[in-house]
Amino acid sequence: MHEVALSHQLASAVQRASGGRTVLSVHLRIGALRQVVPESLEYAWGFVTKGSAMEQSELQIDWVPAQIECANGHQRTLDPNEYLDVRCRECDAPTSVIAGEEFAVVDIDVTSDN
Repeated sequence: MHEVALSHQLASAVQRASGGRTVLSVHLRIGALRQVVPESLEYAWGFVTKGSAMEQSELQIDWVPAQIECANGHQRTLDPNEYLDVRCRECDAPTSVIAGEEFAVVDIDVTSDN
């Protein structure tokens, strides 16, 4: 379960950014191609942050669908159950991923006290 490793790395980054203040929420953008299981990530977050200033924090996750684009500019959002096509369905040109690989902290909500 790589969600535990992700939670450890995320907690380290949030701890540094929070400056010792109590963390209320952590807003993330996670792409569909990261293969993160939401329930597993939330469980791992609770386990990893137990006993810290992040213990009561909530993860707010924006899921980003996988999108591809061909060399001719045709874009398509992939169905979650669909395999990644390497060629465009419209013109048969090669494609590349333009969205869906994200794992980013958007913002952190902390208390104003120190």
